[in-house]
Amino acid sequence: MATPHSQTLSRGIRALEILAEATEPLTIAQLAAELGLHRSIAYRILRTLEDHRLVLRDDRGLLLLGPRLAALARGVQRDLQAAALPELTAVARELGMTTFLVVLDQAECVTLASVEPPPGTASIAQRPGTRHSIMIGAPGIAIQGSLTDAEWAACAGATPRRPEAAEAAERGYATSRNEVVPGLASVAVPLRRPGHPPAALAVVHLTTDPRTPQAIATRLTAATTHLP
Repeated sequence: MATPHSQTLSRGIRALEILAEATEPLTIAQLAAELGLHRSIAYRILRTLEDHRLVLRDDRGLLLLGPRLAALARGVQRDLQAAALPELTAVARELGMTTFLVVLDQAECVTLASVEPPPGTASIAQRPGTRHSIMIGAPGIAIQGSLTDAEWAACAGATPRRPEAAEAAERGYATSRNEVVPGLASVAVPLRRPGHPPAALAVVHLTTDPRTPQAIATRLTAATTHLP
């Protein structure tokens, strides 16, 4: 017999997900509507999240994610994040591109850490916590190519891998253009380490950048050698 889930906890987590996915602060009424709950129930959930500093309200009364979430996020794959940040910083400075670490979460790619290039360089924000399907983008393709058949079945069921995944596995890197965000391109290399979920190091840049994907991938691959 399956153990029953906590409905209240599930609603609280969903509220955090909604606020994280929102492009602007939400009202309590908007959050309640997204949750499909009466405003009074949503308010009780909100008050609990506020007590733990997971949610804040600005001077207009609109809802924002709180600073406590950032502290919790630092504990996710802490050793991998700590090792990756210096490498991400070095690559971002050298290539002048936003560089980021992505990990696999079920069938989604989640940005765990990112570093933008120094000021004065055109850059694209890639915020930690950003997620997208494993079926799109260079990080998703790179991770697809690194998974065993059993890992892929557990991740995506009967959904076939993208044809580009086999090519990425053979050459050691994946590319994408105009997939996650129109006008942007990405290069990613897989990162497999014992005790950690499948991951990838990646950069995102304008499609007009003259450097070859192979040259960018060579730099990313070099960075992976310094990770645990």
